[in-house]
Amino acid sequence: MPQYTIQVNGRQHVVDADPTMPLLWVLRDRLQLFGTKFGCGVGVCGACTVLEGKNAVRSCSLPISAAASHSFTTIEGLSADASHPCQIAWLEADVAQCGFCQAGMVMEAVAFLSEHPSPSDDEIDRRFAEHVCRCGTYNRIRRAVHGAAQRTPAR
Repeated sequence: MPQYTIQVNGRQHVVDADPTMPLLWVLRDRLQLFGTKFGCGVGVCGACTVLEGKNAVRSCSLPISAAASHSFTTIEGLSADASHPCQIAWLEADVAQCGFCQAGMVMEAVAFLSEHPSPSDDEIDRRFAEHVCRCGTYNRIRRAVHGAAQRTPAR
């Protein structure tokens, strides 16, 4: 089996994996990072969202062969103590009900706020339209994104 080098949460890892294995399964099965969730497996629900640099990517549809030599951040890598502005805002807005989609939503919010530090409701709704929350907490998600924007230092 081929070996791939990948940087996750600031640490370099060498993993043995089939070239077609999605990054999601490398994170969960090889690196034991369980915060990134499997939802649909085809990149449409957003539960598996991680950051590549400042960009949100769907880890379920990114093969390790394409991810190798890149740097990724998972929900575990945002902060060791849930002190990232998006994590704080999510808790304050009481977003999670079942919580399954929330790691992907938080990662999307981090990427989104790096591009749009003061988003409107419409911009938030458009950005999160491709994320599925089975509990329907979209109003709380919008409130949390606004809260995180207020907590995030100006760039």
